[in-house]
Amino acid sequence: MGWFGWGSAKDPVAQKPALSGPQAILADLDRRVPQYIADADQEKLVYPACKRTVANTDQVRAVWDHTRLEAVRYAMMVPGRGFELLIDPASQSDLLNAFLRQPPHEDTVIDFTGAAMNDIAIAVFAGFNWLNHCAVLAGADRENFSGMLHHFRKLVIVGQQWWAMDGAGPRCDQMLANGEKPPLMLILIWTDYTRLAKEVAVGVLARAISAGTIREQRDALAQVMARLQGADDPHDL
Repeated sequence: MGWFGWGSAKDPVAQKPALSGPQAILADLDRRVPQYIADADQEKLVYPACKRTVANTDQVRAVWDHTRLEAVRYAMMVPGRGFELLIDPASQSDLLNAFLRQPPHEDTVIDFTGAAMNDIAIAVFAGFNWLNHCAVLAGADRENFSGMLHHFRKLVIVGQQWWAMDGAGPRCDQMLANGEKPPLMLILIWTDYTRLAKEVAVGVLARAISAGTIREQRDALAQVMARLQGADDPHDL
Protein backbone atom coordinates (compact mmCIF):
# COMPACT_ATOMS: atom_id res chain seq x y z
CA MET A 1 0.00 0.00 0.00
CA GLY A 2 1.14 3.58 -0.65
CA TRP A 3 1.63 6.13 2.12
CA PHE A 4 -1.84 7.59 1.43
CA GLY A 5 -3.50 4.21 1.16
CA TRP A 6 -3.12 4.01 -2.62
CA GLY A 7 -2.98 0.53 -4.08
CA SER A 8 0.47 1.23 -5.50
CA ALA A 9 2.91 4.07 -5.18
CA LYS A 10 5.23 2.45 -7.71
CA ASP A 11 6.41 4.50 -10.67
CA PRO A 12 8.49 2.21 -12.91
CA VAL A 13 11.62 4.03 -13.91
CA ALA A 14 11.85 2.33 -17.30
CA GLN A 15 8.49 3.68 -18.48
CA LYS A 16 9.26 7.36 -17.82
CA PRO A 17 13.01 7.87 -17.95
CA ALA A 18 12.81 11.68 -17.91
CA LEU A 19 10.60 11.70 -14.80
CA SER A 20 11.86 8.71 -12.85
CA GLY A 21 11.98 10.31 -9.42
CA PRO A 22 11.91 13.62 -7.56
CA GLN A 23 15.54 14.48 -8.34
CA ALA A 24 14.96 13.84 -12.04
CA ILE A 25 11.73 15.84 -12.01
CA LEU A 26 13.40 18.79 -10.32
CA ALA A 27 16.38 18.72 -12.68
CA ASP A 28 14.00 18.58 -15.65
CA LEU A 29 12.03 21.54 -14.32
CA ASP A 30 15.18 23.51 -13.56
CA ARG A 31 16.05 23.22 -17.24
CA ARG A 32 12.64 23.51 -18.89
CA VAL A 33 10.80 26.14 -16.87
CA PRO A 34 13.19 29.03 -17.65
CA GLN A 35 13.21 28.05 -21.32
CA TYR A 36 9.43 27.89 -21.43
CA ILE A 37 9.09 31.31 -19.80
CA ALA A 38 11.62 32.74 -22.25
CA ASP A 39 9.75 31.24 -25.22
CA ALA A 40 6.48 32.68 -23.92
CA ASP A 41 8.04 36.12 -23.41
CA GLN A 42 9.38 36.01 -26.98
CA GLU A 43 5.93 34.91 -28.26
CA LYS A 44 7.32 31.71 -29.74
CA LEU A 45 4.20 29.89 -28.55
CA VAL A 46 0.64 30.68 -27.58
CA TYR A 47 0.54 31.52 -23.89
CA PRO A 48 -1.11 30.42 -21.72
CA ALA A 49 -1.34 26.95 -23.21
CA CYS A 50 -5.07 26.75 -22.46
CA LYS A 51 -5.72 29.32 -25.22
CA ARG A 52 -4.30 27.10 -27.95
CA THR A 53 -6.19 25.36 -30.70
CA VAL A 54 -5.47 21.64 -30.87
CA ALA A 55 -5.81 19.28 -33.80
CA ASN A 56 -3.71 16.25 -32.88
CA THR A 57 -2.26 14.22 -30.02
CA ASP A 58 1.04 16.12 -29.90
CA GLN A 59 -0.74 19.44 -29.44
CA VAL A 60 -2.98 18.07 -26.69
CA ARG A 61 0.06 16.59 -24.94
CA ALA A 62 1.77 19.98 -25.15
CA VAL A 63 -1.22 21.77 -23.60
CA TRP A 64 -1.20 19.33 -20.67
CA ASP A 65 2.56 19.46 -20.22
CA HIS A 66 2.86 23.24 -20.62
CA THR A 67 -0.09 24.00 -18.35
CA ARG A 68 1.64 21.96 -15.66
CA LEU A 69 4.86 23.89 -16.28
CA GLU A 70 2.98 27.16 -15.94
CA ALA A 71 1.67 26.07 -12.54
CA VAL A 72 4.93 24.72 -11.14
CA ARG A 73 6.98 27.70 -12.38
CA TYR A 74 6.02 29.64 -9.24
CA ALA A 75 7.80 27.14 -7.01
CA MET A 76 10.78 27.15 -9.36
CA MET A 77 11.00 30.95 -9.04
CA VAL A 78 11.59 30.91 -5.26
CA PRO A 79 14.78 32.97 -4.73
CA GLY A 80 18.12 31.42 -3.87
CA ARG A 81 17.21 28.08 -5.40
CA GLY A 82 14.84 27.57 -2.50
CA PHE A 83 12.94 25.15 -4.71
CA GLU A 84 15.58 22.55 -3.85
CA LEU A 85 13.85 22.23 -0.46
CA LEU A 86 11.01 20.53 -2.32
CA ILE A 87 12.97 17.26 -2.42
CA ASP A 88 15.12 17.57 0.70
CA PRO A 89 13.93 14.90 3.17
CA ALA A 90 15.36 16.78 6.16
CA SER A 91 13.26 19.85 5.29
CA GLN A 92 9.91 18.18 4.69
CA SER A 93 8.40 18.49 8.17
CA ASP A 94 9.19 22.21 8.36
CA LEU A 95 8.11 22.74 4.76
CA LEU A 96 4.74 21.05 5.21
CA ASN A 97 4.19 22.90 8.48
CA ALA A 98 4.97 26.19 6.73
CA PHE A 99 2.39 25.39 4.09
CA LEU A 100 -0.29 24.62 6.66
CA ARG A 101 0.45 27.90 8.46
CA GLN A 102 0.36 30.00 5.30
CA PRO A 103 -3.05 31.62 4.64
CA PRO A 104 -4.36 30.81 1.15
CA HIS A 105 -4.36 33.63 -1.36
CA GLU A 106 -5.97 34.11 -4.77
CA ASP A 107 -3.07 35.74 -6.62
CA THR A 108 -1.32 34.66 -9.81
CA VAL A 109 1.16 37.50 -9.48
CA ILE A 110 3.11 37.13 -6.24
CA ASP A 111 5.86 38.74 -4.20
CA PHE A 112 8.35 36.62 -2.29
CA THR A 113 9.24 37.33 1.33
CA GLY A 114 12.79 36.01 1.41
CA ALA A 115 11.87 33.18 3.78
CA ALA A 116 12.22 30.15 1.52
CA MET A 117 9.69 27.84 3.18
CA ASN A 118 7.02 30.53 3.36
CA ASP A 119 7.80 31.49 -0.23
CA ILE A 120 7.30 27.90 -1.37
CA ALA A 121 3.90 27.86 0.34
CA ILE A 122 2.95 31.13 -1.38
CA ALA A 123 4.15 29.69 -4.71
CA VAL A 124 2.17 26.46 -4.29
CA PHE A 125 -1.04 28.41 -3.75
CA ALA A 126 -0.25 30.55 -6.80
CA GLY A 127 0.14 27.40 -8.89
CA PHE A 128 -3.31 26.21 -7.91
CA ASN A 129 -4.72 29.66 -8.61
CA TRP A 130 -3.16 29.57 -12.06
CA LEU A 131 -4.69 26.18 -12.82
CA ASN A 132 -8.08 27.47 -11.72
CA HIS A 133 -7.63 30.48 -14.01
CA CYS A 134 -6.72 28.20 -16.92
CA ALA A 135 -9.72 26.00 -16.21
CA VAL A 136 -12.00 29.00 -16.70
CA LEU A 137 -10.28 29.97 -19.96
CA ALA A 138 -10.40 26.39 -21.26
CA GLY A 139 -14.02 25.79 -20.30
CA ALA A 140 -12.98 22.83 -18.16
CA ASP A 141 -15.47 21.06 -15.92
CA ARG A 142 -15.59 23.28 -12.84
CA GLU A 143 -16.64 20.34 -10.67
CA ASN A 144 -13.15 18.91 -11.07
CA PHE A 145 -11.65 22.06 -9.53
CA SER A 146 -14.08 22.39 -6.66
CA GLY A 147 -12.35 21.88 -3.31
CA MET A 148 -8.91 21.46 -4.87
CA LEU A 149 -7.13 23.30 -2.04
CA HIS A 150 -9.04 21.31 0.57
CA HIS A 151 -7.98 18.11 -1.17
CA PHE A 152 -4.35 19.20 -1.29
CA ARG A 153 -4.37 20.32 2.33
CA LYS A 154 -5.54 16.82 3.32
CA LEU A 155 -2.57 15.33 1.45
CA VAL A 156 -0.21 17.71 3.23
CA ILE A 157 -1.63 16.77 6.64
CA VAL A 158 -1.19 13.08 5.92
CA GLY A 159 2.32 13.77 4.65
CA GLN A 160 3.07 15.77 7.79
CA GLN A 161 2.00 12.80 9.92
CA TRP A 162 4.13 10.47 7.81
CA TRP A 163 7.26 12.57 8.32
CA ALA A 164 6.60 12.81 12.07
CA MET A 165 6.94 9.03 12.47
CA ASP A 166 10.20 7.48 13.59
CA GLY A 167 12.44 6.38 10.74
CA ALA A 168 10.83 8.61 8.12
CA GLY A 169 14.16 9.59 6.58
CA PRO A 170 15.48 6.05 5.99
CA ARG A 171 11.99 4.96 4.88
CA CYS A 172 11.98 7.78 2.33
CA ASP A 173 15.38 6.66 1.01
CA GLN A 174 14.16 3.07 0.68
CA MET A 175 10.99 4.13 -1.16
CA LEU A 176 13.00 6.21 -3.61
CA ALA A 177 15.37 3.30 -4.18
CA ASN A 178 12.34 1.12 -4.94
CA GLY A 179 10.93 3.63 -7.43
CA GLU A 180 8.13 4.57 -5.04
CA LYS A 181 6.77 7.99 -4.11
CA PRO A 182 7.29 9.25 -0.57
CA PRO A 183 5.32 12.37 0.42
CA LEU A 184 7.94 14.92 -0.59
CA MET A 185 6.39 18.33 -1.29
CA LEU A 186 7.49 18.11 -4.93
CA ILE A 187 5.65 14.81 -5.33
CA LEU A 188 2.53 16.26 -3.70
CA ILE A 189 2.31 19.31 -5.94
CA TRP A 190 3.48 17.45 -9.06
CA THR A 191 0.71 14.87 -8.62
CA ASP A 192 -2.06 17.43 -8.08
CA TYR A 193 -0.82 19.85 -10.73
CA THR A 194 -0.65 16.98 -13.21
CA ARG A 195 -4.21 15.94 -12.40
CA LEU A 196 -5.62 19.46 -12.75
CA ALA A 197 -3.57 20.35 -15.84
CA LYS A 198 -5.04 17.26 -17.47
CA GLU A 199 -8.54 18.63 -16.85
CA VAL A 200 -7.50 21.85 -18.56
CA ALA A 201 -6.29 19.82 -21.55
CA VAL A 202 -9.60 17.94 -21.58
CA GLY A 203 -11.41 21.29 -21.73
CA VAL A 204 -9.25 22.52 -24.61
CA LEU A 205 -9.77 19.27 -26.52
CA ALA A 206 -13.51 19.29 -25.90
CA ARG A 207 -13.61 22.83 -27.29
CA ALA A 208 -11.81 21.67 -30.43
CA ILE A 209 -14.21 18.75 -30.89
CA SER A 210 -17.22 21.04 -30.55
CA ALA A 211 -15.75 23.49 -33.07
CA GLY A 212 -14.90 20.81 -35.63
CA THR A 213 -16.73 21.10 -38.93
CA ILE A 214 -15.45 17.90 -40.54
CA ARG A 215 -16.79 14.63 -39.16
CA GLU A 216 -13.52 12.77 -39.71
CA GLN A 217 -11.66 15.43 -37.76
CA ARG A 218 -14.14 15.24 -34.87
CA ASP A 219 -13.88 11.45 -34.82
CA ALA A 220 -10.08 11.61 -34.73
CA LEU A 221 -10.15 14.11 -31.87
CA ALA A 222 -12.65 11.93 -30.01
CA GLN A 223 -10.10 9.11 -30.18
CA VAL A 224 -7.49 11.46 -28.72
CA MET A 225 -9.96 12.30 -25.95
CA ALA A 226 -10.33 8.62 -25.08
CA ARG A 227 -6.56 8.27 -24.78
CA LEU A 228 -6.30 11.48 -22.80
CA GLN A 229 -8.90 10.43 -20.28
CA GLY A 230 -7.05 7.17 -19.67
CA ALA A 231 -3.63 8.79 -19.29
CA ASP A 232 -1.89 9.66 -16.02
CA ASP A 233 0.87 11.82 -17.46
CA PRO A 234 1.53 13.69 -20.73
CA HIS A 235 4.17 11.05 -21.53
CA ASP A 236 1.35 8.48 -21.66
CA LEU A 237 -0.24 10.08 -24.73
